Amino acid sequence: MKRDLLTHFSFMLALFILIAVANHWFTLTYIVPFAVGGLIGTLLPDVDHFIYAYITSPTDLTSQRVAGLLSQRQFFKAWDLLVITRAERRELIFHTIYFQLIFWVFALLVITSSGSTLAQGIVTAFALHLLIDQVTDFMQTKNINNWFDKLNITLDIEQTRWYLIGNFITLIVVGFFI
Repeated sequence: MKRDLLTHFSFMLALFILIAVANHWFTLTYIVPFAVGGLIGTLLPDVDHFIYAYITSPTDLTSQRVAGLLSQRQFFKAWDLLVITRAERRELIFHTIYFQLIFWVFALLVITSSGSTLAQGIVTAFALHLLIDQVTDFMQTKNINNWFDKLNITLDIEQTRWYLIGNFITLIVVGFFI
């Protein structure tokens, strides 16, 4: 758990510092809501795992173990179990290409039409979290095909690299478009 959170928060902090400097946000009026949004947006995609455990597949062994740990108020152990077993869950809502495409449209609308740095921080960190999850999947399994299961698309290694590069460029453009 610590490694997973450290990875996500380290990348979020680095990106948010770059965005704040690029936008000349040197006052707390901008920095605090943007940072709070970043914290929220970094944690939100992991709600997907809890949705799976409680709604999508509550009879699954891992789901029952997570529910048991949460009922005992062992939140960090439940989180650890979800991190360790994340490759088992292939029916996640947020971790699909469908959701990601819809989310990018939503993110563009929020960033271009909202004056809220809190909302901008949430969508930027959320998108970054999804990208980090895809890169992690790629590094561990040499593919991200579980993200494309519903489309019956299989990417080879080269296509996956280009997809991740395109996703990264989109994140940078959207992140600095603020």
